[in-house]
Amino acid sequence: MTLKAGVAGAGVFGGYHANKYAEAADATLAAIYDPDPDRAAMAAKMHDCEACTDYNDFLSKVDLLTIAAPASFHYELALRALKSGRHCLVEKPIALNVADADRLIEVAEAENLVLQIGHQERYVFEAFGILSRADKPREVRSRRLNKFSGRAMDVSVVFDLMIHDLDMLCQIAGGAVERLTASEVCEHGPHSDRTEAEIVFAGGLKASLAASRLEQSPTRDMTLVYDDGEIVIDFLKREITNTTGTPLALEFGAENAPLAFSDPLAFGTQSFIRSVMTGEAPIVSGKAGRAALDLAIRIEQAAA
Repeated sequence: MTLKAGVAGAGVFGGYHANKYAEAADATLAAIYDPDPDRAAMAAKMHDCEACTDYNDFLSKVDLLTIAAPASFHYELALRALKSGRHCLVEKPIALNVADADRLIEVAEAENLVLQIGHQERYVFEAFGILSRADKPREVRSRRLNKFSGRAMDVSVVFDLMIHDLDMLCQIAGGAVERLTASEVCEHGPHSDRTEAEIVFAGGLKASLAASRLEQSPTRDMTLVYDDGEIVIDFLKREITNTTGTPLALEFGAENAPLAFSDPLAFGTQSFIRSVMTGEAPIVSGKAGRAALDLAIRIEQAAA
């Protein structure tokens, strides 16, 4: 059985998702939706599939879809797709408020549909073996600092960038938030363009996070402090330092690296297709997306 796949959103990231469906063995890219007819037509021509500017028409042509539209449209597009019986991979964030996230989870469960959230960077951490370590870090420090690009301006930098690290924290911490403080800078509109947050979780884990789209030079790194040492990952330099007593599952530049590490977007797409075909749980569920969203909202509220 070959599934018919679609992508809602013909922007840059929608194009990346379309490429992964075009390469997949168990799905064929059937249609691309975008309300802009020129963008829809251009994307469809590149991938030799149908262009749709009417969302209902688009849904009639697919069995499953990725929603890669701006974040402010995630909930509306996902709800309509799920109500139409289509399986959904929703790019992060799942929605912009918890009530909407809960509604998507409810509909997906009621209709027995797969709802997967696109927190791709989690796969990389799993490939390193960090999320499966027996001992948990006592401190996490993360910096995700980018130049201004003008993209994703419908949401804050917390929903755009920091939410990757929040998903990771939710997996590592495994406990409730005991204390949270945050500050923000708004420079290009009503939404935060730089946010810093300090979080203390039940159990003692402390987290310091910074996300920005205002920097002159990009920085993307994470430090995890354990009782027996530190793991420091520089994602831009592709360097990792591990002074703990436990080796990591792989290193940057490792030969025959798993797909989750070498191409996390393809790994997520293939896992989504497999979940649709087999009925197994998605690797990043709607509830996991909700947890990251809830923490993002709490940070925005604290900063405000």
